[in-house]
Amino acid sequence: AWRPGRARVMRGYIDHVLALLPFEPEFHKRLGGPPCTYVGHPLAEIARKLRPDASERIRRDTRPPVLLVLPGSRPGEIARLADVFGETIKLVVEQYGTVDVVVPTLARVAQQVIEVTAQWDIRPKIVINAEEKYAAFRTARVALAASGTVTLELAIAAVPAVVAYKISLLEELVARLLVYARSAVLANHVLDDNVMPEFLQRDATPARLAAALLALMTDSDARSRQIDAFRRIDTVMDISGRSPSARAADVVLAVANTARAK
Repeated sequence: AWRPGRARVMRGYIDHVLALLPFEPEFHKRLGGPPCTYVGHPLAEIARKLRPDASERIRRDTRPPVLLVLPGSRPGEIARLADVFGETIKLVVEQYGTVDVVVPTLARVAQQVIEVTAQWDIRPKIVINAEEKYAAFRTARVALAASGTVTLELAIAAVPAVVAYKISLLEELVARLLVYARSAVLANHVLDDNVMPEFLQRDATPARLAAALLALMTDSDARSRQIDAFRRIDTVMDISGRSPSARAADVVLAVANTARAK
């Protein structure tokens, strides 16, 4: 949650903010924060690795479809979502048929992911290598993901997704008191449109997640709506322009030169 008081306090010790998300400069301006420039998100620099070539686009429409499952990058996230995701996949297979389930993960949590997915009825392919992860994104038809930066990766890759998240009861109580947001999905905020359905806390049930996934696996209105929204991502994030690192360097040099001239 953005609070005017905190934003103004930042002006006392921050000269300039380099924003990774396109909506941040407007918030800083509105709340009286320090000058802020959107330089771009690091994901812009790997966009090409996430996007399919002609043959990979064909694979997206070929059966059995590739279903990406992304239960998070932190142990707590994985522990809270693993059983729900496993049951969700089971329901999807029962109602749709065979799917190729791929779980990209990180080395630091790979053992936990291996252990929790061993309990699933449908055993996934687990990938840790970055290039294998990008390949999975390029061929995936749909994704089931924990809320986080990965939703922005999915939007850039144009993979329709269903998003879920669970936190502890104490964290939920604190969040209800202190945080207001129309969505918990980063991609929805960037696109300014709640296109990725989200299921939080007790709403994140296997039945609801499976129903939402099944709606995206066919050429449905729900799938088209997400794909249409993803076409705006390059413009919104200015992916086709200069790299975020180069833009950030320009701002740093400009601020430094201004301070030197005073």
